[in-house]
Amino acid sequence: MTVPATAPYAALLALLFIALSARVIRQRGASKVALGFAGAPVLERAARVHANFAEYVPLAPLLTLLTELSGYPRWLVHTAGLALVLGRLSHAWGVSQSAENFRFRVAGMGTTFGVLGILSLLLPGAAFVR
Repeated sequence: MTVPATAPYAALLALLFIALSARVIRQRGASKVALGFAGAPVLERAARVHANFAEYVPLAPLLTLLTELSGYPRWLVHTAGLALVLGRLSHAWGVSQSAENFRFRVAGMGTTFGVLGILSLLLPGAAFVR
């Protein structure tokens, strides 16, 4: 059995999720805030980056794997996976900065929406045409 092309991207995204989670935990400890933000802006940014990741990313590896299983070329799967990882890194970096550069945030979300949208448009066609 060959390893799906989706696998390394799902693994990288999982590692990024763990890193973002650890950052929130560290900020909670440093701020001595167990729940909420208690006016700690660094904690709030870390938590929002983590939450945004958790809101958007889980669907992407599923769509990528379904695209792969539908017989689309591996280059498309690798392009989607790499774009998503780079987009999420861009978003996390942008939102994490106190003096936020919105270009990173916008690029990250645009890439995320682009990957989700393109894969979502490809999959129905695969089900009915292939």
